[in-house]
Amino acid sequence: MRLPNTAHTSRPWRIHELTADFHLEDVWALPTPGRPDEFRRLVRMIASGDPSRGSSRPVRTLWAIRWKVGELLGWDGPDAGVGSRVPTLRDRLPVDLRGGPAGPDFDGLPFASLYLLADEWAAEIANRTVHGVIHIGWVPDQTGGYRGQMAVLVKRNGLLGTAYMAAITPFRHLIVYPPMLRQIERVWRARASEPIPAQA
Repeated sequence: MRLPNTAHTSRPWRIHELTADFHLEDVWALPTPGRPDEFRRLVRMIASGDPSRGSSRPVRTLWAIRWKVGELLGWDGPDAGVGSRVPTLRDRLPVDLRGGPAGPDFDGLPFASLYLLADEWAAEIANRTVHGVIHIGWVPDQTGGYRGQMAVLVKRNGLLGTAYMAAITPFRHLIVYPPMLRQIERVWRARASEPIPAQA
């Protein structure tokens, strides 16, 4: 379920210290009910996922088109990413976050983890169009438990980035996110009996 931006901006997340020049695109409630100590399971699950290989054919098709267009236009080359076109947000980390765990490596997507806390995790990606951040939080729900919350923050790269985000927004909201959230729910329920990882 999509949430108002205030669901993210009203919370004292540490990500606010790093992304004052980024635009908050979306905030989503994740269908991942759990206990206070299950956040690291959610982090590991998201880092190991790959929406381009999910169960929805339209989503797989859109990702395939995106990767092919990026390949043809050179959007995703090594000189377009974090540390090349843009500096990593790790350079902005305050000392306490810089000395803590970054979080897990991603299995299938070109994101890099920034930091991992007991209830908050962030990772970044960059290409010719945008510098983006995915932020995952662990928030109390209305039943006395917790659930995940995802925010997407973006810094557009000029006119190309602005046009790109305008073009993909309807697809993200109507085609990509609904099946992605259903997939997250299925995987979360299937892994409910797994032991909680000591570290993610």
